[in-house]
Amino acid sequence: MTLTYQSALSARLRELPTISLEDLNTTAALQTRIDRKYLVPTDKFTEIFNCFDAEMYVLDTDGMQIFPYDSVYFDTPELDSYHLAAYGRRRRYKIRTRSYLSSGVSFLEVKTEGARSSTVKERIPYDPADRSTITKEGAEYITETLLNTGQTPPLGLAPVLETTYGRITLFLPASNSRATIDVDVAWSLPGRPPLVMSEQLVVETKSGSAPGALDKHLWRNGIRPSRISKFATGMATLMPHLPANRWHRTLRHNMPQAPTL
Repeated sequence: MTLTYQSALSARLRELPTISLEDLNTTAALQTRIDRKYLVPTDKFTEIFNCFDAEMYVLDTDGMQIFPYDSVYFDTPELDSYHLAAYGRRRRYKIRTRSYLSSGVSFLEVKTEGARSSTVKERIPYDPADRSTITKEGAEYITETLLNTGQTPPLGLAPVLETTYGRITLFLPASNSRATIDVDVAWSLPGRPPLVMSEQLVVETKSGSAPGALDKHLWRNGIRPSRISKFATGMATLMPHLPANRWHRTLRHNMPQAPTL
């Protein structure tokens, strides 16, 4: 982000009432939700955000409102999880560790597709030192979680992609929904330098069913939902030989140029 953009965004956030993580999780846990994702150019986002006048709160912890995240995604040697997403299979899954770097807290997460395209996320606390590995306890949890959804647990899971970004989290009480704004999203394959998306933000709304006020505000400003998955779109960008028709438009018009391997 440029200094001007950072300053404008920080100034807008300082105007908002704050909410603690405990209150946010109590009020709007939304572990089962409908996600809508948007790619918004950084030079346009401040204008759109500044004129959004719905009631909202920003997550704040000890004065911090932009939190560094790290996610490590796991897949089989055949990239089964990726291919299930690429071909839009109904019974697909995503396995990752999510680390909140400012607090030193990590989770192992299993995300599956529920009814009506909803996302169901299950997770357990995880040792940050193990965030790039699947422990015995982690493997047992993955197996149990996927069996409970009628899926066959994968074999040979290993880290295939890491993402980092700064996240702003908003709570919109009128619709009891959340929204996140991810800045400076970066992807990297194991042992490779990161690819940073510095010209666009990833905005994601998380609601129980109907579109919320932020969705409608983005639509009015010409921003429509995009097909983007930090896991799948990142993999397709960094490994262009993979099938990626579902994200063709995003890859062609929105993603930064991948480095030559």
